[in-house]
Amino acid sequence: MNLLKSIDTKYFHTEIPARPMGKYAHFITIRVTESFPLFQTDGELNRARVHAGMDKNSLESCKIISRLALFKRKQSSPERLTGRELLRKYQIGDAANCDYNVEFSKTTPDCILYGFAIGDAGSEKSKVVVDTAYSITPFDDSHLNFTLNAPYESGTMSRNREVTSRINSQDHILPQVFFPSIVTLKDPTEAGFLYVFNNILRTRHYGAQTTRTGRVRNELIGVIFTDGEIVSNLRWTQKIYDLMTAKNQIQSPDPLDEHMVIDAAKEGMNRLMEEECIPYTALIGESFEPLLNEVKAITSDETQLQAMLTQANAESMAYAQKHILKAAGAAGKGKKGAKKAAVEAAAE
Repeated sequence: MNLLKSIDTKYFHTEIPARPMGKYAHFITIRVTESFPLFQTDGELNRARVHAGMDKNSLESCKIISRLALFKRKQSSPERLTGRELLRKYQIGDAANCDYNVEFSKTTPDCILYGFAIGDAGSEKSKVVVDTAYSITPFDDSHLNFTLNAPYESGTMSRNREVTSRINSQDHILPQVFFPSIVTLKDPTEAGFLYVFNNILRTRHYGAQTTRTGRVRNELIGVIFTDGEIVSNLRWTQKIYDLMTAKNQIQSPDPLDEHMVIDAAKEGMNRLMEEECIPYTALIGESFEPLLNEVKAITSDETQLQAMLTQANAESMAYAQKHILKAAGAAGKGKKGAKKAAVEAAAE
């Protein structure tokens, strides 16, 4: 069943293949902070020292700066949890019995597309590839230190003339910090493509303490179909920085203008793709609008959404039955046979 009418079906497989077949769908995304999220490890915000841009003839571009880093796991985990939540809501497949990072069912779209590892019980390599994303603006202009406290019932920090020690400070990322990020889906089917697309559109919280902060909006500006990997997040970010600097659009410490960022992101990606050595079809800007509108129409209609999730689950179940569960069963029989042979040998 074809789900999309605005795009050629040649970019998709009719079923999930067992081996890499050279079809890639790259979701071109700008992640925009809308509150004060925490992307941290060991209590500190993640960051990296890198070149500001990639123009070797520009002193501004060649300088070394610290950028905030949004690690790949901090991007993919919230998005796959969004998909799992929907599967459970509509009681599709074995999602109700699939416990993330504890006991994977091995059959849901989440397990097959995003992968899993259960030690000796089996594993599946992720078909969704996400790399570390970097802030366009430097670390110093993108974060702020807050003092946190935990008051008593009265709303004060003292009780019985004693002042509580429950006070701390924490660096938070500021609102309107932009993280260019490319999410790649290998060998997509239509339903798998829509499943990942929907997860990116729906996910709203990233990082630590997601119930209280961490609001992030994903602005998809395009999709690129290729037969291989494309430019990295860092290189794309540096290109955006160069384009905005050349137009004097970065005025530290003021936040960037979102419209300027989106325009620079589109222009930067188009220029970088012209330097690539692979065939590609880029839907960016106006050419992306028909696909984006069609996807939103599907995911905002409950009947069409359930149909998409059901098809994605059927494809994942078929793949699991053919390539995971069957192989696991054969391996189990092999172990039992070896054990029986060892017992018989010992008896002799």
